[in-house]
Amino acid sequence: MVTYTPPGWPAGVHPPGSDDFESTAVGWLLDVVPPDYRLHGVLRRYPVALATMARYHSRACVEAAREGYRTARTELAGALPPQAIDTVLAAYRKEGARLAATARAVGLVERALRGEVFTPTMSLVTTADSQAGHPPAALPTTAQPTTVQPPAVELTTAHPKEAGPKTAQPRAAQPKAAQPKAGQSKTAESKRTDPALAGRSARQRKAT
Repeated sequence: MVTYTPPGWPAGVHPPGSDDFESTAVGWLLDVVPPDYRLHGVLRRYPVALATMARYHSRACVEAAREGYRTARTELAGALPPQAIDTVLAAYRKEGARLAATARAVGLVERALRGEVFTPTMSLVTTADSQAGHPPAALPTTAQPTTVQPPAVELTTAHPKEAGPKTAQPRAAQPKAAQPKAGQSKTAESKRTDPALAGRSARQRKAT
């Protein structure tokens, strides 16, 4: 029975669940940690403890390589020619990538030693097509519903008009038309209408 191993699994370690898995894992982990770790028999008896120490050690190596790469130009300026500093930086980049891959592999081995089972993530459509000898068809994608956002409306606050006290405007005095007196209007009207009175008035004006 072939056991699945995830990407990044170390080449010298047998698959999880096989007979030689723990022995090959211990031998590979001892190559990751400093040589003096081999003097401690407890790490061979308990591979999980060895994997835990290897995880911290590998992560520390990655952080140290990153820090050295960041400060190489400043620390080596004046002591090395510029071409040599560029070569040192290239070595940091190469070894940094190797250390990072080792740290990821240590994490996978530790998870397997703790009993985790790795399974490939494969869809049913792809599996059926591969068994029938047909190339896997592209899986349909499900359209994600999109939420229509209402247009942003700028809210404006109407400022109320200040209600000030209304001042009563004084009305201009209208000139009053002189009303004729009642007696005078009647006398003048009677003079215009009565011809006898009109003649009498004319004789009185002549006598005077």
